[in-house]
Amino acid sequence: MKAPVKSRKAGTGPEREIRAELERLGAPRATVDPEALRPMKPETADRPFSRPGWVFELKYDGFRMIAAGGAGEARLFYKSGADATRIFPELVHAVAALPFQGVILDGEAVVLDEEGKPHFQRLQRRGLRTRLADVQHAAAASPATFFVFDLLGFEDFDLRPLPLHARREILRRVLPPGGDWLRLSDEIPERGEELYAAVAGMGLEGIVAKRADSPYRAGYSADWLKVRVDQSADFAVVGFEDATGLRRLHLAVRDGDGLAYAGTVGTGFNREDDKAIRARLTPLRRAAPPVPVGDVRGAVWVEPEMVVEVRYKEWTEGGHLRQPVFLRVRDDKTPDECFRPGEEREEEETVAVDPTPAIKLTNLNKIFWPDEGYTKGDLLDYYQAVAPWMLPFLRDRPLVLDRYPNGITGKSFFQKNAPEKAPPQLRTLKLQSEEREIDYILCDDLGGLLYLVNLGAIPFHIWSSRVEAIDRPDWCILDLDPKTAPFADVVRIALAIRDLCEEIGITPYIKTSGGSGLHILLPMGRLLTHEPVRQFAELMAGVIVRRLPDVATTARAIPARRGRVYVDALQNGRGKLLAAPYCVRPRPGATVSTPLDWKEVTAKLDVGAFTLKTVPERLRKRRSEPLLPVLEETPDLERVVAALSEKL
Repeated sequence: MKAPVKSRKAGTGPEREIRAELERLGAPRATVDPEALRPMKPETADRPFSRPGWVFELKYDGFRMIAAGGAGEARLFYKSGADATRIFPELVHAVAALPFQGVILDGEAVVLDEEGKPHFQRLQRRGLRTRLADVQHAAAASPATFFVFDLLGFEDFDLRPLPLHARREILRRVLPPGGDWLRLSDEIPERGEELYAAVAGMGLEGIVAKRADSPYRAGYSADWLKVRVDQSADFAVVGFEDATGLRRLHLAVRDGDGLAYAGTVGTGFNREDDKAIRARLTPLRRAAPPVPVGDVRGAVWVEPEMVVEVRYKEWTEGGHLRQPVFLRVRDDKTPDECFRPGEEREEEETVAVDPTPAIKLTNLNKIFWPDEGYTKGDLLDYYQAVAPWMLPFLRDRPLVLDRYPNGITGKSFFQKNAPEKAPPQLRTLKLQSEEREIDYILCDDLGGLLYLVNLGAIPFHIWSSRVEAIDRPDWCILDLDPKTAPFADVVRIALAIRDLCEEIGITPYIKTSGGSGLHILLPMGRLLTHEPVRQFAELMAGVIVRRLPDVATTARAIPARRGRVYVDALQNGRGKLLAAPYCVRPRPGATVSTPLDWKEVTAKLDVGAFTLKTVPERLRKRRSEPLLPVLEETPDLERVVAALSEKL
């Protein structure tokens, strides 16, 4: 989504004046895309300072946001690139009301308390409201204010190469004076120590120092420096102590590819914190500490999933915190983002992936398959190698992740909704399920694929239909699941299905499941809706079971199968999922769901031979993709169904 810019020859007086000024300043003509924008971030300074050529601002305790809009339209994005438009309708209205064809604003959204101070807990509660009625109520009860400190785009001009003082001067002309929801952030030139003293006296978070002549650059920069009144940092919670109430939390920070113990925090909790934190930590219990802790007794250890912010005076020589105080839970952070102050720039490894933007990968040496020694880096290398073959099956198709952040022997979970901090190029699709609305992930390119694998996704589960025809699937699937049956029976049934398809005039395609079975896909050409496709699959399965009753069954219950192969037709339907071609499975050996030529489907077929290590070499030797035609082939289904009916 580009900022709403409309070509026009004339405009308002202020608009013409701003355009003339930007031309005089030499701003380049280029429309800034807010979804692809990476914010500029401040590094950490140890102490306040005063210096000519610098300006100093209040450090707001809120959500960093990019706003794009004007001329009746607007969208909001968190600094991660995730869309925040529906969460803050009052800010959307204010940005949309700006009398210009398109602006890109950078600032901080806050909720102010009765004394006019930022109140992060109220803002955080706003961010958790997603139902329309809840959002509207929260906007009225706790309205947000957007303190704007930078202007990055104006219509078809890119202001980022201009010096900060020039961008701010134009920004003053863009924002309306005395606005309720949009406010220009205050700045003080040169006198940073005076501002710091005032901020400390008011109990606020700190200040940000900026070089007045600095251009706007993505990522961390020493041209911007943050100075906190008291130091604070984010920590992964690895344990807690619980008597009559929450006594203390055990903390850890990033250390290379793992976590290092950082001591405890035992003050700053209120009753609400106590109840909420214990409720979230209790299901995460584990028998042993997830980090080396030495002689620590009385702790309940947990999986390191929750992140908290803690204020403290300093780090001790032993690597623990002095005078720590709990501030808040950080649901917008992960343990991989918990660093000692000053180490922010080491948070990720950046890998340039042409032609996509740089993708930041973490924990590449973490072991994902302990028996084989395969690492997360090996998994990323695999998906990068097979991406040209795999992406055609992922594009424009809702998918569900199966995440294993600590490898196949660790805790895993399914994820349907797109991550809040997903990169801007990762598209999503909102679909209504029986229970709720789901913001499904769409993976269209290598950058998106590597981002998802970096989250710990091992297999990818995909819908049978695409965005443009979400109720009309591309294929019908018959899943041959042997459980205790011999694999020779699976091969026999697969060949029988191929013969049946030849009889009725439809082309079958086949792949390994990545487990012990085979998947047979029949092209549907988006001609039917999900329910008729499921019925067609059931008819196919019924014919096969009648032909091979000794080895095939449609009995779903395992005891009722009596050692026969389950011919599963029920994996067809709206929202039903298929292990994507070329996805790795979280099984010993790192087996891969691999498309096959029918000539490979013999008694000698070994589905365990297709692995993370062998499939890339297999693809380097191939000239064509055997499963690809199932995406576009359009059979004569009326004739096919009629022919199948004669077999019943």
